[in-house]
Order: sequence, then structure tokens, then C-alpha cells
Amino acid sequence: METWISLVFTLGFIIIHLLSKNMKFLSEAPRSRFLSIAGGIAVAYVFLHLLPELSDYQDELQGKLKASLHFLEHHIYIIAMLGLALFYGLEQLAKSSKKQNAEAGQEAKASAGVFWLHIGSFALYNAIIGYLLLKGEYQSHWGMVFYFTAMGVHFITNDKGLRATHKEDYDRYGRWLLAVSIFAGWLAGALFEVNDVLLSVLSAFLAGGVVLNVMKEELPEERESSFPAFFAGLAGYAVLLLLF
Repeated sequence: METWISLVFTLGFIIIHLLSKNMKFLSEAPRSRFLSIAGGIAVAYVFLHLLPELSDYQDELQGKLKASLHFLEHHIYIIAMLGLALFYGLEQLAKSSKKQNAEAGQEAKASAGVFWLHIGSFALYNAIIGYLLLKGEYQSHWGMVFYFTAMGVHFITNDKGLRATHKEDYDRYGRWLLAVSIFAGWLAGALFEVNDVLLSVLSAFLAGGVVLNVMKEELPEERESSFPAFFAGLAGYAVLLLLF
């Protein structure tokens, strides 16, 4: 039953990617309040679900790993930190490429090579989200609903940012690749079982990536983001997660 429910949610993720370009009411500057609320929801999910889950994984890994992986028993959060650092580096690379092209009199978007590297990283990111949709540990059926909601609004935010950086290249290629990668991740979850080590690494990497991708959209001054909207999304979703 959970497999079929997760498939429906996977299709929902795909629809979000393919149709987000039509959400014209979601302005970048001044930033739509919905996007700030969405950022708050995603951050609340990371801090109240994903990070506590990493603590549980770390406890489970005690004494189970080979010497070469022993550091993960106590430092699973290093993976989350690396996920954040990786997406920060890619974001800086994309912005630098976009700026260089604009200064050279070309269209203000990242170069083709940077585009594929950037989108490829988000394809991996989306595949992890699709995989964890089916393989994530939920304490109730509400858990999958909360995961879908948090990641769904997070996808809307990511789509706006990627479209602003890559222009028509994102609509022509990027959104389709990201949509396919979600299904590929879900399919991998349906066909293969992985051990706790890999599951913990995927969850940690996702946690770090979500935090960075939310903050990079909320913090720039030119975004004119709404702190009250962000905090409302964070606090409201936090209450829901704590109640269920």
C-alpha cells in the first residue's frame, strides 16, 4: 500500500516540476510570501525530522562499520555539512558564470558546461528525495504526507531559483531531467534495498542540501524576502510535525 501511495506522491513531485513555470504569481523580487513560507516549511522539516533521524542512524551504526568508515559512527553530520558545502560551491559557480556572460555582453545565464554540472547535481538531489519518499522511516502515514508537502514546496522554490539562473535552458532541459530523476530515485527504492549506512548518508546529504538551498534563496538582499512569512511557515509546520 505504501508503495502505491509513494508513487502517487512521486507523480505529484513530477507535476510540480513541470508546471511550476506557470505559477506567475510567485515573484522573485520582491519575493513572493508563498516562497518564504515554503522555505520555512522545508527548514522546519529538516530540523525536526531529518536531523533527529540522523541521530538515530548514528546510534544504530555504533560498532557496525569497518575501520575505514568508523568515523561515521560519530560524525554522520559531516555528510550533512558536505552536502551544504557542495551546493554552496555549485551555486557560486553558477552565479559567477552568469555574471561573466553578462559582462561579456552575452545573455545573463550560466554557460552550458556549468548548466549541466549544476542541473546534474540537482538531479542527484531529486533522486535522493524520490528514493527517501519510499525508503524513509516514517512513524505514521502522516509522515509521508509531511515529507511530500515539505519537499513539494521546496521544489517550487528550487525551480524559481534555477530558472532565474539558467533561463530557457532550464525549461527546455533542466525541469525534464529533474522530473525524470525523481521517478528514477523512487524506482530504485522500489527495486533495491540498501543498508543503514547508505540510507544515513543519503538522509544527511539531503539535510545539508535543503538548508543551503533554502537559505540561498531567502538571504540575498535583492530578494526582499519576508521574515514574517518565513517564520510563519517554519513555526506553523513545526507545530504540525510535533503534533503528529
